[in-house]
Amino acid sequence: MDRTDREILAELQRDGRQSLTDLAQRVRLSLSPTHRRVRELERSGAIRGYRAVVDPEALGLTFEALVFVTMRQEDRDTLLGFERAVSAVPNVLLAQRLFGDPDYLLRIVTADLAAYAQLEDDVLSALPGVLRLNSTLVMKRVVDDRPLPT
Repeated sequence: MDRTDREILAELQRDGRQSLTDLAQRVRLSLSPTHRRVRELERSGAIRGYRAVVDPEALGLTFEALVFVTMRQEDRDTLLGFERAVSAVPNVLLAQRLFGDPDYLLRIVTADLAAYAQLEDDVLSALPGVLRLNSTLVMKRVVDDRPLPT
């Protein structure tokens, strides 16, 4: 990946809807080489996809929590079962396996505290292998959905 590919990635992270013509102008290439580079970045997996960034408040999702999950046991089947199950929970925006204790970090959005409490009681606590959940409420997003440094 050279400097031009990194410029293309930076521009597409800034505005993924811009036309190839605009992108070519911004990275100082003609249209055809720009198009080839974008297709190669897509083919290689450097560009994983395109999406709209939606404001959670527009969907009524105004409550956010970070949940630290400690597992009862850490054998392969338990961890894979937990990961499959947590992947199916739509309110979980991010799930990361961690080294040490706790075992997982989840980023969760709901409409309000009551909805979160119900989700924790009915869904999260029943996920395979869960020993303990420790929730921290998000007061404010200071840095959110920042483009990757190129």
